[in-house]
Amino acid sequence: MTRPERRRYLVLHDYGMGGLWWWVRAATPEEIPRRVAEVEVIDDPETMAKADGWDLEEVDLDAVDQYSPLWDMIQTRLRQSTATGFARLVGRDRVWLQRVEEEQGLREVYFTEHGPDGRRVRQVRVTETGDRFRSTEDDWPFNPPDDLYDPELADKEIPQRVFEDEWHRAKPEPEWD
Repeated sequence: MTRPERRRYLVLHDYGMGGLWWWVRAATPEEIPRRVAEVEVIDDPETMAKADGWDLEEVDLDAVDQYSPLWDMIQTRLRQSTATGFARLVGRDRVWLQRVEEEQGLREVYFTEHGPDGRRVRQVRVTETGDRFRSTEDDWPFNPPDDLYDPELADKEIPQRVFEDEWHRAKPEPEWD
């Protein structure tokens, strides 16, 4: 059995205020996020041309060693791939989620709309007092993608109408007004 031709793809783990980059050899670009958690394949020609000048590690997806940060992301994906809901959100034009976040004793609920790349497009933040504030991708300085393969995100999926109801009840975020 011959191995399919492997091409080099630019891969990014975007963690918001920065990112880790690699050249990864794989049979297809789709194979990479299916096997590696929290990464995206970058296909923008301008970014790829710039990255050619960077001193990036180049690895084969089938030969990542345990000392690479990619190793941990591959292990995460292996654990996720057996869970109910794995990849359920992948391949959709839009995904709507509801999450609860607690920080420093404050509880807020976030209703988010995501594009096919996992990045937020619109968001509603509901405070503990019930105030609702909406914002869009133009308002955020950082917008790393959510990993739509992650089965935990599938558990947070909501119908579009729930998101739209919250969106219409919200007012613009005060600091972006």
